[in-house]
Amino acid sequence: MPVSVRLPARVEQKLADYCASHKVTKSEAIKRALEQMLEAAAGEASPFDLGRELFERNLRARPSRDVARHSKRLLIEHFRGKGR
Repeated sequence: MPVSVRLPARVEQKLADYCASHKVTKSEAIKRALEQMLEAAAGEASPFDLGRELFERNLRARPSRDVARHSKRLLIEHFRGKGR
C-alpha cells in the first residue's frame, strides 16, 4: 500500500546518505526502520510491568498509619509543623 510522508530536508539527506552507503532503496530503508520500531514497541513493557517489583513490595508492607482515614488531621499537623 503506498504511503506518502513529508520529511524535513535534513532527514531526507540523512536517509539518502544511509541508502547510498548501505546500497538499499529509500523504500527498503524506511520499511526496515518501521519494522524495527514496531517490533520494539510490541515488546515494550507496560508501566505496571516496569514498576511491578515496587508495587508488590508496597503491597506486602503494612502502612505505619492509616493515611486515608486520617488525611485531614495529618495535613493539618504537617502544615502546622507537627508532622516533621
